[in-house]
Amino acid sequence: MAPNQRIVSGRPQKGFFSAAYEEVTNPENTTIVRSILVFGAGVAFFYSSLGELLLPP
Repeated sequence: MAPNQRIVSGRPQKGFFSAAYEEVTNPENTTIVRSILVFGAGVAFFYSSLGELLLPP
């Protein structure tokens, strides 16, 4: 029987947060990240008391 071979990579595996940060800051994902932020800001605005200013008198 041949001995088991291990493949050793040069860099350690990344954690969840570092991989997520790298994907968020990736230039290919800027439009997606921007649209999610604008949507979140809109939801926060309408949920706050400032959203009542848009209601007709």
